[in-house]
Amino acid sequence: MKKVLVLVAAVVLVSAVQAQKGSIKFGVKAGANFYKFSGDDADFGDVSPKIQVGIAGGGLVNIPVSDMFSVQPEILFSMEGAKYEESGDKLMYKTNYINIPVLFQYNNASGFYAETGPQIGFLMSAKADDGSNSTDVKDSFKGTNFSWALGLGYKTKSGFGFGARYNLGLGNIIDETDVDIKLGGFHVGVFYLFGGEKK
Repeated sequence: MKKVLVLVAAVVLVSAVQAQKGSIKFGVKAGANFYKFSGDDADFGDVSPKIQVGIAGGGLVNIPVSDMFSVQPEILFSMEGAKYEESGDKLMYKTNYINIPVLFQYNNASGFYAETGPQIGFLMSAKADDGSNSTDVKDSFKGTNFSWALGLGYKTKSGFGFGARYNLGLGNIIDETDVDIKLGGFHVGVFYLFGGEKK
């Protein structure tokens, strides 16, 4: 984990040093998550996981490295998880993470952009909720979740924008070596950028 954090810090630092054709912008963002479990052991018998809806929000820094490319590290509070339903019974896994994606963006002059990059998530809490009782299950989960992000969006000249992103879970989130359960899903949201040069 330390190597990942060092690499992320190095990428951001190099990007900031190389930012010669634009100026750094800061931003805030918020949106909705549509997450669920996947992997060989994600099913409970014949019951497959369904989407758990949550919210996410936080801050970002957009660092241009050329007219068309930029690097965008973010820090986000993210409500994730999965839901199981059978014969009227429901069990929801509610996990909260602090996510730190580092995204490499291609920016088109029209305002549209595409992005991709790694994300590390730090688990804040995990609960199993059947609608009447909530149980703390954080000890059953790993403290970090690794994923890869792919997204598209649009930025206006005024600083407002919107985007959609898919986070592909890469590693097992359960703290057992013989269990394969990953966590990933879609995020859609809006953002506002400020600072930088006015065009």
